[in-house]
Amino acid sequence: LFIVMLALCLPSILIFLLTFLFSDYNECLAGVHSCRPGERCINTQGSYRCQRETSCGTGYELTDSNTCNDIDECVEGTHNCGPEFTCQNTPGSFRCHPRQQCSVGFIQDAAGSCIDINECVNENSPCQPGQTCLNTVGSYICQKFPVICGRGYHLNREGTHCLDVDECSGQHGPCQGHDCVNLLGTFRCECRSGFTFNTISRRCEDIDECRKHLGRLCAHNCENTPGSYRCSCNTGFRLANDRRNCEDVNECESSPCSQECANVYGSYQCYCRRGYQLSSMDRVTCEDIDECALTSGGKVCSYHCLNTPGSFECTCPQTGYTLASNGRTCQDIDECAARTHTCSATQSCFNVQGGFRCLSFECPPNFRRAADRRCERLPCEQSSECLSLPLRISFYNLTFPTNIPTPAAVFRMGPSSSIPGDDVQLTIVDGDAEGFFSAQKMAHGGVISLQRPLAQPRDFLLTVEIRLIRYGSVSLFVAKIAVFVNTLLHV
Repeated sequence: LFIVMLALCLPSILIFLLTFLFSDYNECLAGVHSCRPGERCINTQGSYRCQRETSCGTGYELTDSNTCNDIDECVEGTHNCGPEFTCQNTPGSFRCHPRQQCSVGFIQDAAGSCIDINECVNENSPCQPGQTCLNTVGSYICQKFPVICGRGYHLNREGTHCLDVDECSGQHGPCQGHDCVNLLGTFRCECRSGFTFNTISRRCEDIDECRKHLGRLCAHNCENTPGSYRCSCNTGFRLANDRRNCEDVNECESSPCSQECANVYGSYQCYCRRGYQLSSMDRVTCEDIDECALTSGGKVCSYHCLNTPGSFECTCPQTGYTLASNGRTCQDIDECAARTHTCSATQSCFNVQGGFRCLSFECPPNFRRAADRRCERLPCEQSSECLSLPLRISFYNLTFPTNIPTPAAVFRMGPSSSIPGDDVQLTIVDGDAEGFFSAQKMAHGGVISLQRPLAQPRDFLLTVEIRLIRYGSVSLFVAKIAVFVNTLLHV
């Protein structure tokens, strides 16, 4: 039983013995340390250390016996004295003394240099009353007080007292043309009108009236002059009799314009008569307007324009036209109505733009003249050749100007009386080899249209066949259309 209990208690005994053998031992508390007086024992894990309790200030060092000894910077060479100084040790520090010693009358600065003492600036002058002190190098001199005259005075010959200076005497006084008044120790200038006396510079200075009375002396411009001022006017004005106000100049009296002149306030304006315009260079010269060169709004004349000084003239072709009352448009002369044509008695006159045409009218064989410009077929005796001829041949004259917009309907035709169910067919059979015209069918006839523009005058003789189909029967008619295309002159 004892053996069993011992076996159970053995681990606890071992733990106790190990804890006792390996715990830290505090030598400082036990007093077994080797720290000296002035040192403090500080315990560490398994040992200890000694730390000094006293520290020394600047210029001292701590000895092994825990005492502070003065450091001799002069011996150890840690001072900062220059070569002109000697080092003297003091407790905790040192002093620098200059090697050179200054004599009497000098003082030594921080760099060791000897500087002269100005004894005359001391609060208590070293000289007796009535004497003046003059500083010298290292000393001073006392002299009797001299007689010094102020500005405006001068010393008498004996040098004992001062006399007033008469600044106004002599030919060239200080007032430079103004009156001079002498005063004790000074003078005063009596300045002329327009000047003022400057007490600092003691001179008569000009008064700038233009600046002093800004905008109140002259109507336009003010110019200062010595002792006065002068007024001047802007361009287009001149000085009035009072030499201050400005009055307008009538420039037109000198005829500056080439034609008409209008005076305006401070200037003038040039005008030109009708047909002239002011030159853009000088605005005074009138230049002729070339009305013929104007293109805005169309041509000035319908045919030809001739420029003249200040105006223009329009002319028309030598034949066929006359100048209208407006002086610009060329009107066609109807030679046929005026009976100025040259057509024979067997010809008819047809008026066109700028001329006329003499036309002959004859009916072909198997036709007779039924009206002024119409031929009708004679009765046929069952001849097939005669029956193939048109029932009627009508002659028409047509004129229109060049360059009309296309397509344009120029001629309409149809039966004199129409019946419902009529069929009218038109065909241009001759006179339009170049295809300028076309024929179109309409409800009660047909129309001849210009399909291509005509820029030049031309004459055409169109032959148009009209076939009228009525109740199944076909009737043939022919229209001879003379077309005259002319140039239309207009504005």
